[in-house]
Amino acid sequence: MVVLTTQHFDVTVIGGGPAGYAAALYGASAGLNIAIVERHKLGGTCLNVGCVPAKELLETAAVKRTVDHAGIFGVQATADGIDWATTLTRKQGIIDQLVGGLGGLLKNRKVTVFDGNGTLGADHRTVSISGGSSGDISITGDAVILAAGSVPRTIPGFPIDDRQIVTSDELLSIPELPASAVVIGGGAIGCEFASMMSDLGTKVTIIEAMPSILANCDIDVVKVVQRSFKKRKIDVHEGVMVTGQTTGPDGVTVSFGDDQTVTADTVVVSIGRRPFSETLGLEATQVAVDDRGFIEADEVGRTSVPGVWAVGDVINTAQLAHAGFMEGMIAITDILGEDAMPLDASKLPWCIYCHPEVAFAGMTEAEAKEAGHDVVISKHRFTGNSRAMIVGETEGLVKIVAEKLPDGTGGVILGVHMAGPWVTEQLGQGYLAVNWEATVSEVAQFIQPHPTLSELFGESVLALTGRSLHG
Repeated sequence: MVVLTTQHFDVTVIGGGPAGYAAALYGASAGLNIAIVERHKLGGTCLNVGCVPAKELLETAAVKRTVDHAGIFGVQATADGIDWATTLTRKQGIIDQLVGGLGGLLKNRKVTVFDGNGTLGADHRTVSISGGSSGDISITGDAVILAAGSVPRTIPGFPIDDRQIVTSDELLSIPELPASAVVIGGGAIGCEFASMMSDLGTKVTIIEAMPSILANCDIDVVKVVQRSFKKRKIDVHEGVMVTGQTTGPDGVTVSFGDDQTVTADTVVVSIGRRPFSETLGLEATQVAVDDRGFIEADEVGRTSVPGVWAVGDVINTAQLAHAGFMEGMIAITDILGEDAMPLDASKLPWCIYCHPEVAFAGMTEAEAKEAGHDVVISKHRFTGNSRAMIVGETEGLVKIVAEKLPDGTGGVILGVHMAGPWVTEQLGQGYLAVNWEATVSEVAQFIQPHPTLSELFGESVLALTGRSLHG
């Protein structure tokens, strides 16, 4: 079949997930003529099988928790079960509305959207499109941004289906909740899935190879989640590897550790995601790819080939939608010839939506000490916070890690770590403090409205001045 070059663009973006569509929208707002090529659905993993649907199901779990505990507020209500079909319908409705809104936004910015798989040509300017409704065509661009995203990692010997052994892709649309589940992987995604299913009535077991779940979090935050999971009878096995599985009429039996086994209706493989770079045809180009499939790129997304950038999950950076947004904008800034400020990976905001929630930015206490900082720590718990008591969510804490000044008070804030009610909505001021390298004395001057959950952040910072109010 003859493939004709039909259109030329300032920038061609391959991939319509957060990094790709952010690049397209940002570039279009700067006056660039942009094309975006998407093989599946606009919004990528985050919108379709990641952040958004996962949080919708977690919100269903939160609503059930609220109803289950309504009696303590004097409200007579009972949760007689979950209408899972309604939950899935609501989830899909939110996804469809957001995907439609994104399509409309791209159209309004005059971004040309092509449906199909995009591959980069040997000239590093031509993108061939095939397999979608746009037909078999090719387009050219003065610059090309590779943003093909990622797919779930799998484990040999654990064949993925739609019900018994699943990844996040399948779990988020599973036809009915299992009575029991094994979650392999106790990172952010695994803990979110475990928390959600447990709250909705599933008996959950977590198997984590690292010494603890949420291994990248501060140890005091991890302890909050561990205690909560134990209280809710989530069975957590840490520091052990899975060794195999056997599928039978009674479910899937997972072998792990020292001859241990657990049987469940469903196994959720949640061991992270890998770059989806194999769809890009890079073997015919000079774009460098490492042995794990990540496209090699510098701090502003430039690949080994001039005129080609890579952003999002196809490069070896934090696989976060908001990091992808910024990487896409940084690439466009560089393409425009402007000074692009690289992303500081050590100071990204992280949010984990299990119950209790986790949010943090900057160094953990251990990381700060390992980096050679003499540190001072402040920890305050939600148990004494009036707003937390009012909403009935007093589990958790706020922890501030700061440089230690000669008088023992805190200097520059190095890290902010939270676990507890709605902390994902409270991280903003902590993130700003860490990234602006603000000092304790500066931040302590700001007023926290009362009564709010955010008062705990203010109290924790204030205590590092050598004076305090309630703590």
